[in-house]
Order: sequence, then structure tokens, then C-alpha cells
Amino acid sequence: MKRLTHIGNDGRVQMVDVSGKPLSNRTAVATGKIRLRSETLNLISKDQIAKGNVFVTARIAGIQAAKQTAHIIPLCHTLPLGEIKFDIVISNEGVEVKCTTQTVAQTGVEMEALTGVTVALLTIYDMCKAVDKEMQIFDVRLVEKTKSTVAVCDHRNQTNRRS
Repeated sequence: MKRLTHIGNDGRVQMVDVSGKPLSNRTAVATGKIRLRSETLNLISKDQIAKGNVFVTARIAGIQAAKQTAHIIPLCHTLPLGEIKFDIVISNEGVEVKCTTQTVAQTGVEMEALTGVTVALLTIYDMCKAVDKEMQIFDVRLVEKTKSTVAVCDHRNQTNRRS
């Protein structure tokens, strides 16, 4: 059975030491859905929700949340996020949100993608709660995670040429 990485040999909670790992290009994609009444979807599509543009606000909230993941989840590493992208699509039942995060780091960005998609969904909920008491957030999950080697440039053998 695998050992939990956030529990040390002495049984105490710990942050995983990634300092010895090489930098890798990492991406993660998370999705989630919110079920909304058709009347609410109609108000959103006509930009008639009293609090403002629902999808613009959800994207901004999701981006902010992904950037703050290490402050929200205690044992997450602070990561330099290179990209945070949101796709928000209306369906017959509601809205599907997809968050893609990217970094070059020693650990993955799945928590940032999951945090981003969750906060975007919560923002949609918050903006629509006055007109829809039946909303349901569901199916939040990681759908993709990739890691590839980063080419490292060795500057030791290059001469310094200044004019």
C-alpha cells in the first residue's frame, strides 16, 4: 500500500519536499458543472443578472482563486503559474466550467485547476442565487494532468559578450 506523502515517518503532517525534483512543464485540466433553471440560463445569456456579467466575474474569480491556492490549501506549494484559462459553456441543464492551469515547476498544478473551477462555479452560484433556489454544483473533477521535461540551457560554456 502506498504511503501518504503529506504524512512523515513520525506520523506528523508535512509539506512534501520537492526541492530535489527537476523542473517540468506541467498542465492540469479540471471541470465542474452547475445545474440551473432554464429561466436563469436565459437571464445569464441576456446579461440580465442584477450583480453583473456572470461569466466574466466567474473567470476573474477563478483566476484569482487558482493564483491563491497555496494560501487556501495548507500543504500546497506556491507555484509560478504561466497560464490559467477558463472555458465556460452553457448546456440545456446548466453550465460547464473548465479550468486549465500551466506551470514550469517541481510539482503539479492540479490543485490550482480544481480550486479555480470550484471558485468559478461558486461565483456563478453567488451571482444567481437571488433568482434560482434550485442550483446544484456537481461533478468537479480533474480530467487531465500532464508533465514533460524542460530543456535546460547550460550557460557555463557560453562567453559573456557585452559591447
